[in-house]
Amino acid sequence: MDRQTDWQFLDDRGRLATSDGRPERVVTYIQAGATLWEHGIRPAGLFGSNHDGDGPDPVKAGSLPLDGIGYLGSGAALDADALLRGDPDLVVAVTYGGGQVYGLDPDTAKHLEERVPLVVLDVGQGQSLGDVRARFAALARALGAAQDTAGAVALARATARLRALAHDTAARQPLLALSPASADSAHLARPHSWPDLRELTAFGLDLVSPRGGAGTNWLTADWSYVAELSARVLLVDARVNAYPLDALRDNAAWRTAASVARVVPWNPEEPHSDGAHARFFDRVADAVEGAGGGGA
Repeated sequence: MDRQTDWQFLDDRGRLATSDGRPERVVTYIQAGATLWEHGIRPAGLFGSNHDGDGPDPVKAGSLPLDGIGYLGSGAALDADALLRGDPDLVVAVTYGGGQVYGLDPDTAKHLEERVPLVVLDVGQGQSLGDVRARFAALARALGAAQDTAGAVALARATARLRALAHDTAARQPLLALSPASADSAHLARPHSWPDLRELTAFGLDLVSPRGGAGTNWLTADWSYVAELSARVLLVDARVNAYPLDALRDNAAWRTAASVARVVPWNPEEPHSDGAHARFFDRVADAVEGAGGGGA
């Protein structure tokens, strides 16, 4: 793709980001950076969310090589000046709806956008995985990436595999997605709130939907409730802010739940590319097969 003399991209807030030329120093929210890397675009810098610490979360980073890419901070330590340290010519962030830039204070986002083009893509529950993949692919192409043919082939294969498992009565297994909260409790995901879980449901897989409680995205419950659900596949949040599974070795309820299930590391902020989603679908398919069906 030839260098453009005038560059523009309409983001999911309906705002047009413009630049004299195609941006080359792109600072991104870590999930967005991991997605662009899947398309061959290397970020110049990364930032995290209020859930992150002083360094980048390697789970959120996916296959992104973190060596040599500056981490600009997260939470209260992250302001417009920190984001501008790397002299970016574009910042890419995400929103979970309503146009609020995830991980940035509204004033920080406002001051940032006054000084550098800002593209915000919606990854919230109102979007399908396909919609989000298409938007990131469009941005990547605008930044000079080629079409990801290999990723599309892998995604089609993984999707067909999951659909086949879902239609095989002997292979169907109940799945539960959760994020360990503490030694005593877990956040159980409500599948309708998460695009990747909704996609698994659309394929025909049986995802456990926890009942009751006030949470929109999660139901917080004790580990004994997790064990009672008897899910055969557990999608367990592996991000650094989740309570570590190693610390649950002496928890009898967790041991009961895990003893009857295949445990799959789950990244609720998976990179939004064909290849990354294909790998996620294949991990789920492996677990469903291993839990009792599909030729394992």
